[in-house]
Amino acid sequence: MKKTLTMAGLATLACLAAAPFAAGAATRDDAMVALANKSGCLVCHHVEPGAKGPDGLPPIGPAWRDVAAKYKGIKSAQATLTGIVMKGSNPYDSHWKGQASGLAMPPNAVAIKEADAKRLVGWILALEAPKK
Repeated sequence: MKKTLTMAGLATLACLAAAPFAAGAATRDDAMVALANKSGCLVCHHVEPGAKGPDGLPPIGPAWRDVAAKYKGIKSAQATLTGIVMKGSNPYDSHWKGQASGLAMPPNAVAIKEADAKRLVGWILALEAPKK
């Protein structure tokens, strides 16, 4: 009996200890979505794939879960993508054909600070791959 109570007590403590982390993750998601919205990112991007852009076309920019999947395991991804956010991308080197209707990402240095862009990109890269 004493062993059962101890195991139940440990399970309860584990749940209580995990709760702040789960709540923290949701708060972090909310904070990152708010930053993205404030910076204008959500005009062209969505978190989830499958959303449609203007006139039923693919969205202007790729979904962030797709970005996370594409760059998973690439060590230079955060620096590369933060650079693209700040300086824009090359319209002749579009690697999102068929998934996004925009040809290039414009520079966003006037809309977001580099430190915030780095935080946002880190959050995007930590997203789970889209459910198939």
